[in-house]
Amino acid sequence: MNTPSCVTATLSLAVLLGGGGYWAGTNNLGARLGLHVAEPALATPVASMVAPTGAVIYYRHPDGQPQFFATSKNAEDGRPFVAVHASEDVNFADVAPKPVESAATIGSAGTAPTKGKLLYYRNPMGLPDTSKMPKKDSMGMDYIPVYEGDQGDASTVKVSLGKLQRTGVKTATVEMASISRKIQVPGTVTLDERLVSVISMRTDSFVDDVANVTTGDRIRKGQSLFSFYSKDIATAASEYAAGRNDGRGNGEAGSALRLKNLGAPQEAIDTIARTRQVPASIGYVAPRDGVILERMATAGMMAKPGDVLFRIADISNVWVIAGVPEYDLASVRGGAEVDVTVRSLPGRTFKGVVDLIYPDVDMQTRTTKVRIELPNPDHVLLANMYANVEIEAGAPNPVIAVPNSAVIDTGDRRVVFVDKGDGQFEPKDVTLGVRGENQTEITKGIAAGDKVVVAANFLLDAESNLNSALSAMTEEAKP
Repeated sequence: MNTPSCVTATLSLAVLLGGGGYWAGTNNLGARLGLHVAEPALATPVASMVAPTGAVIYYRHPDGQPQFFATSKNAEDGRPFVAVHASEDVNFADVAPKPVESAATIGSAGTAPTKGKLLYYRNPMGLPDTSKMPKKDSMGMDYIPVYEGDQGDASTVKVSLGKLQRTGVKTATVEMASISRKIQVPGTVTLDERLVSVISMRTDSFVDDVANVTTGDRIRKGQSLFSFYSKDIATAASEYAAGRNDGRGNGEAGSALRLKNLGAPQEAIDTIARTRQVPASIGYVAPRDGVILERMATAGMMAKPGDVLFRIADISNVWVIAGVPEYDLASVRGGAEVDVTVRSLPGRTFKGVVDLIYPDVDMQTRTTKVRIELPNPDHVLLANMYANVEIEAGAPNPVIAVPNSAVIDTGDRRVVFVDKGDGQFEPKDVTLGVRGENQTEITKGIAAGDKVVVAANFLLDAESNLNSALSAMTEEAKP
């Protein structure tokens, strides 16, 4: 059979079937033959056709767009907004919505609804934005309803267990602990000013001879430095020697005291007392072991009263002067142990203690000088060396301490969030003490045994600030 013939036959069969079906339907052939024809399904279940109850609380967009109004309004195409009754209200809670109870049911049970009066809707992301009607944010998230009585304390934050796990909130128990840390500051080696001797004359004197010592030489106590002649000392020495011969006690005591006041060395006075003779030249010896810092004496010179001839320093003990920042001063105490290292002596650590905290703060650097006393028996530490100083700081006795991460320092206040249980967290203003490497001392605000938030507390702080702001706005809005 060719193609035109097939097409003609197919069209004829379709016409016959369609006509037969129409005749069978109009003559109720199915009922005559005992056949049951199913009715078409309804587009909407019967249950959904239940009439909404309750008052109209707002109007929504007919196409479901996030547009809500308290009064009736028409869309851009002229269609009216759909009224939403109380039974159809959207539930913003984390749990499944509860069925709306009728007035009769409430009356028979004798109980009131668990929710209080709806105050407002707040932004789900914690932004300071509220609405008196349900709405969505820019990301399509529903605003969260806030009911009367839900807030409790305006600053207290309440978080569900599920949200606690998602946000990573962690707590720790406040305990008594000793807080310690090391403050690292630069320092400079200096001489112990108590171990520096200045040799000068108290009367006009002539330097006869000077020992073969120069600046930088190490000398021993009693070693000869120079010899000199002084007219005033020679006169007093003659009187002293004569007084010894005459046996006059008062004259002897007066002459010896005059010699001492004129600056005659004690060794010279003892020699005159022993030999009963006045030497032509008096020798001067080193008063201590040390290093010659300065030599100004020259053979043949005339020394006026007060002229410095030698300056000698004992370097068996030295000081290190370190600059501690102002904010670390509360952690430094006298007698604290100190480790000192210098670059020129790698691998060596010198042990010392904090000897003095100077009573002033430098205006330029905002640091306070701290004096550290170090033994230097082998004389390897030299004046003006740079040093690295580590001061053992902190509170040696146990104090109330929390992890450093528990404290939120805003600059104006220091806050710690205390876990009250059941997902409630209360902010507490605290006073800080010593801050260690891992823990911070709390002197006021919380007690040992409290549980504080140590992770994600900045989220709770933002929520607490928002709650306080919203509470203030609500109070202002009340008549």
